[in-house]
Amino acid sequence: MARTLDDLDPSGLAVGVRVDVNSPLDGEGGLADDARLRAHLDTLDELCSRGARVAVLAHQGRPGGEDFSELSPHADRFDELLDAPVGYCDGTFTGNAREAVGSLSAGEAVVLENTRFYSEEYMEFDPDDAAETYLVARLAPVLDVYVNDAFAAAHRSQPSLVGFPVELPSFAGRVMERELEVLGSLGEAPRPRYYVLGGAKVEDSLDVARSVLDRGIADGVLTTGVVGNAFLLADGVQLGAASAKVVNERSTEAVRRAGELLDEYDALVHRPRDVAVERDGERAEIDVDALPAEAPAMDVGAKTISAYAELLDGAGTAILNGPAGVFEEEAFAVGTREIFEAATRADLSIVGGGDTAAALRRLGVGGFSHVSTGGGACLRMLTDGSLPAVEALER
Repeated sequence: MARTLDDLDPSGLAVGVRVDVNSPLDGEGGLADDARLRAHLDTLDELCSRGARVAVLAHQGRPGGEDFSELSPHADRFDELLDAPVGYCDGTFTGNAREAVGSLSAGEAVVLENTRFYSEEYMEFDPDDAAETYLVARLAPVLDVYVNDAFAAAHRSQPSLVGFPVELPSFAGRVMERELEVLGSLGEAPRPRYYVLGGAKVEDSLDVARSVLDRGIADGVLTTGVVGNAFLLADGVQLGAASAKVVNERSTEAVRRAGELLDEYDALVHRPRDVAVERDGERAEIDVDALPAEAPAMDVGAKTISAYAELLDGAGTAILNGPAGVFEEEAFAVGTREIFEAATRADLSIVGGGDTAAALRRLGVGGFSHVSTGGGACLRMLTDGSLPAVEALER
């Protein structure tokens, strides 16, 4: 287990803190949602209140993408949210950036520029090579310690995530600590243990299903969304051309892989009993036995919701990843809302990040034991349990 802030006396130290504040923008360069910033407030506030001089490292968007931008809006928002003063520097490892870090007083913070403005940060390295990149080699000398709180990016091996632990004493921030405590101990979570896998990332969900079923840590996998449709097709259900096209566009291997899982674990893989389609501008529900349908399946129906809710009501642990349908349209948000609400009644309820967390916020569903901050990292933890950034901290 990586060291945490409990193992660090940060008073007077220059602390580099990697966070993940990659957020939707409002089209004018401002933040449309500050949920990811708020997630890191505990870590940053604790460090500042204990007298650290904090240099914040983060990225925003991908090169060429609409949300690829500078971090000045993030710095402004952190300045509003934290009791400590937060500045901004338009460099990451330049002379100006090093000077900005060096001039910090105890209890102050500065947000350095988007790490992905530099090409090395969009590449993956092993830790020793990452430590030789310009970012790490030039910034590490003005830092005393490194804290990684960016669980959502921990499945990547980019310099700002794996390079600094080679050069500096390193610790997990509070977000990272909580995520590892929860997701790292699912094998001991209360039973029965159900995984609800939906959404459109079929390959990722099939990886999770394969992993948890092979390891015997799931008492059932409840499938919805495009994932559920892939399993229906594998089971010989004639969904209709429109639904089959959506599945195949997501993955040409999905039906074959789903079929292999059914061959091995048929009783543990729960498939939808009915689906909802759009008919004459309205929601219409069709039993699986009455398919195919001309229109694509956009949600699960009432029979599926009822069957899944009954299982989740008696669950020791419910782990959810992916919405049940096109939750952005109110008529087809029913399955996602009701299945998610049923999951909150499990003794322990855990939600994967990314699209699943976005669906929660949009639908106003709360009451979960843990909502992960990271979609890709959460999936990686659920499949093989290893994350490059965490391995770097632990070395």
